[in-house]
Amino acid sequence: MEKERRLLQQTVAILAILPVAIGLYGILFGHALTGDSVSVSAESHFRFLSALLFGIGVCFWSTVPGIEAKTGRFRLLTLLIVIGGLGRLVGLMLTGLPSLFMLGGLFLELIVTPALCLWQTRVANRYAEEFGVA
Repeated sequence: MEKERRLLQQTVAILAILPVAIGLYGILFGHALTGDSVSVSAESHFRFLSALLFGIGVCFWSTVPGIEAKTGRFRLLTLLIVIGGLGRLVGLMLTGLPSLFMLGGLFLELIVTPALCLWQTRVANRYAEEFGVA
């Protein structure tokens, strides 16, 4: 049980580096990440969304200590990521295939994050069975 819990903690801590780093880059450099030239308003919106991505990553880090007891927070963060992924999927259907970088994001949003959520639930349930609390 403890080994699986630590592996989950390590996995979440490492994977949360992605939204934190990409979000911080977007905050600092705006659309330079995509190489596109956009209006000042679009640039502002991009930086706002980058800040949300940064915050979600930080919030995932906040689940690492005591991860077995943070199921509600983990599920809420997963829901936010999946909603974002669904938005990206709609964009893909409406405008075509984005870059491989964006397709990687889609994979993380709709496959990896929900799988992590299921894993966190498994660890939380096993912890509750073993110690009588969740």
